[in-house]
Amino acid sequence: MTSSLCFVIISVMDEEKIQIVRRQNDEDATRKRASILGLQYLDAREIEQTLPLIHDLISIQEMHTNRIIPLMVNEEANTFRFAVTSTTPQSVLKNMTREYEDDGRTIQFFLISQSAYNVFMNRYDPPKEIVYDDIEIAKDGDSETIASVSQTLNSVGTDRVFDYLVDQADKLGASDIHIENQRTYIRVRMRVDGALHPVANLEKDRYRVLMAALSSRANISTASTKPQSGHMNKEVSRDGVTHLLNLRVEAVPTLYGQDVVMRLFNFDTSQLNLDFLGIADKERHEIDEIISHPRGMVMMVGPTGSGKSTTLYSILNALNTDDRKIITLEDPIENSIPGITQIPIDTTGGQQFADGLRSVLRLDPDVVMVGEIRDQETARTAIQASITGHLVLSSFHANSTSAAFSRIIDMIGQNPIFSSSVRLLIAQRLVRRLWDDSKEAYEPDDTVRRWVKNVLKDLPPSIECPDLDTFKLYRPVPTPEVPFGYKGRMPVMEQMVVTEEIQKFLRGDVTEVHTEAIEAAARKNGMVTLLEAGVLAALRGETTLEEVNRVI
Repeated sequence: MTSSLCFVIISVMDEEKIQIVRRQNDEDATRKRASILGLQYLDAREIEQTLPLIHDLISIQEMHTNRIIPLMVNEEANTFRFAVTSTTPQSVLKNMTREYEDDGRTIQFFLISQSAYNVFMNRYDPPKEIVYDDIEIAKDGDSETIASVSQTLNSVGTDRVFDYLVDQADKLGASDIHIENQRTYIRVRMRVDGALHPVANLEKDRYRVLMAALSSRANISTASTKPQSGHMNKEVSRDGVTHLLNLRVEAVPTLYGQDVVMRLFNFDTSQLNLDFLGIADKERHEIDEIISHPRGMVMMVGPTGSGKSTTLYSILNALNTDDRKIITLEDPIENSIPGITQIPIDTTGGQQFADGLRSVLRLDPDVVMVGEIRDQETARTAIQASITGHLVLSSFHANSTSAAFSRIIDMIGQNPIFSSSVRLLIAQRLVRRLWDDSKEAYEPDDTVRRWVKNVLKDLPPSIECPDLDTFKLYRPVPTPEVPFGYKGRMPVMEQMVVTEEIQKFLRGDVTEVHTEAIEAAARKNGMVTLLEAGVLAALRGETTLEEVNRVI
């Protein structure tokens, strides 16, 4: 059990104890008040949830106005009992006593606590469930939608605003929620299909509500002057089906308060499948061939948010069979996969991937995933594991496969023993996919056509390419169902298969080791660069050139 989960459990237990103490204090005060008012005291805790309700004696409005509850009617004895509170007007008691006694009926009043009264009234008059409008993402310059969503969010009850915001983000397919403090308001933005969109401008009091929810659920301090990380799980129901969201929370102190980014991860592991990622046939064949071997290293390369983890998890799922032992080291664990041993590494608390990796190798795994290679020691340990009978998967921050390979050599040095360790490097970006039902073809101008020809002039002959003199491009066409003309994202990949020519850089056969030389060697072997892959995707009508240039 993680420390954060322990904290949440302890917090819930503490809250329950606090509520019990508060109720007891309320009852004690009511008992004393009863003797002052000359009324019988009633501790309603044992009956407030089970006592049959009497609906035809006084109206709900009278119960609210006069703070009075009908408790019992005995028709045979002609006796009526009511519960009242210390705020019930004395004039009401006198008038009801006179009215009932004039009719020959017996009336009795019992003083109950305000807490008991609230429980009774929640049964007599349950709070109405308010259904709020769904959030819409505003287009550029659409201030009316932002104003409308802002009004909705500002009107949501304080106990529901956080859950409502997360539910709506999940419904929109947002990957993260940004809560940003401005001087006079709170700006909320959501990243949908990789693009950040303004959603609402909230009143300042909403900030306290949202931070209070994060404080109790994600262990985020509202008063911290240092950056914080936290996480929480939340069940979300959609069309009668419930799924679990994992939220990673990052908070930083700013001039006007804590700015928060919540990243949303869906625990639906059935979606972590190589078949669902839209990987091109050539790249998919290379991945399948490399991971079919029992040893070697596969590295995912790219910035944060480029889909590295999703691709690695999908590879793990493909390898997850009964005859393989798979262990992961992650900071933090983003998805829980049945059948795989997943170990959290808290690098902020002083743990290192290298330390965990050395321990894991003693457990005789077939496949090991290291969440990220960040230092020389982790790099050397992972590579040593990959040449001693383990398939090692990892991620690495670099702009391209050749840049990553060059940095790995800088970390571990040129070494003939390591030359066969790294088998495949995949640089990845995510671009928004055009919605096929509404996209529109158009003829590019001469400037764009020349630029495309220049980008693809060194494309390997084995790669299929349309006629560069007659090709068409596509643009998004918004529809009510797909307001931006894009739906979902697709990976654009640059895959470097480490051949004999590239191994020379690791062995030390090549004196000048730099990114350009490594990329030139890989291109001779048929590697397609990220930009080329993106432009080819645009020519196929899967995305747009604008999207390729934005991301790559």
